[in-house]
Amino acid sequence: MTVTGEWHGVSPKYLGVEVVSSIIGGLVLAAVTVPFILNGSWFGWPALAVAVVIGLTTLALAPRRVRSIGYRLRDDDLEFKRGIMFHRVVSVPYGRMQLIDVNRGPVARALGLAELKFVTAAAATGVTIPGLVDAEATALRDELVALAESRRVGL
Repeated sequence: MTVTGEWHGVSPKYLGVEVVSSIIGGLVLAAVTVPFILNGSWFGWPALAVAVVIGLTTLALAPRRVRSIGYRLRDDDLEFKRGIMFHRVVSVPYGRMQLIDVNRGPVARALGLAELKFVTAAAATGVTIPGLVDAEATALRDELVALAESRRVGL
């Protein structure tokens, strides 16, 4: 499984999770405007229009957000990238990994997906790789735990 330097993307099924998340977010944003519309406030309908535009834009950008997520295993660390406008690249040294957690939300679980969350001594690291096929997430977790243990022995 370990191919140093090769970027791995998330599962295309993760687009379903992003779409559901975008729809729910858009509906919540639109629902916030309903009391203002019912009260007859002058900004109720414009606020609803803005909410719809934001929801549709988020939905339209979902495929690009999914394609922007990736990770690669290098000799000494795991490198993670994500983001369209604000691009984030984080390198997590194997020896600094303290906990590797596999999480499955309800939509992701229905699609057979999971996410890996890395905990290190630095609280700001906060790396989570979403949209991995369940079996791939488990195998990657086991591989990273083994790499982390072998790197910590030398500390």
